[in-house]
Amino acid sequence: MSKKQLLFLSSLIGLFILSGCVQSDLKRPQQNYSQQQGQGNWEDQTRLDEESIDISDLDESVTERETAITESQESQKLARIPFPTSEYNGLARTGKGTISGNIYVNDTYGKKIPGSGTRLYLNPVTSYSNQWYSASYIGGAKMQKADSKLFNYLRFTASDTNGKYAFYGVPSGSYYLIGTVKCGTECGYDTPKSIRIATKVSVSGNNIVEQDLSRFLD
Repeated sequence: MSKKQLLFLSSLIGLFILSGCVQSDLKRPQQNYSQQQGQGNWEDQTRLDEESIDISDLDESVTERETAITESQESQKLARIPFPTSEYNGLARTGKGTISGNIYVNDTYGKKIPGSGTRLYLNPVTSYSNQWYSASYIGGAKMQKADSKLFNYLRFTASDTNGKYAFYGVPSGSYYLIGTVKCGTECGYDTPKSIRIATKVSVSGNNIVEQDLSRFLD
């Protein structure tokens, strides 16, 4: 076999080996992509997490009337201001403060009716929560759904059977303390009502703040 033939044969073998390596490399990303698809898409997981967040307490008009009026279209409700991300990023995330007290309503005779086993939460005072407080809680307006990012900044607790509650490890700052008392005939209603109560409270350092959450029935 001549040198030219040997050179030509060597070139063919080299090209064959090289093409095989390229094909092998091209296949790897496709295999990895299919594995990622099998584990679930990150955007889909995020969307599911957001849908599981329940902050509907902040979406309804807050009065002593029943809050289960849900037929209004979202476009007909008061639009919220854009979520102020930079404002929330400046909030402290850890702390040593304590906020405790009792949640209840006073009937027309001054009798205290406790919010037994109800959820309470702290909502940091920001331009976003100020809008909710003035427009919805005070003004009675129905607002569009709150941005799900707000959930990351809320702190939750629950009252005991006597309406006693406590938040521990609260960062220094000002908050809207929010809770609901559910009552029926004991409050003079024919059917059970959900009575929302909110007030502003501040804590600093490792202080213990005693703050009852209450209101008189109209």
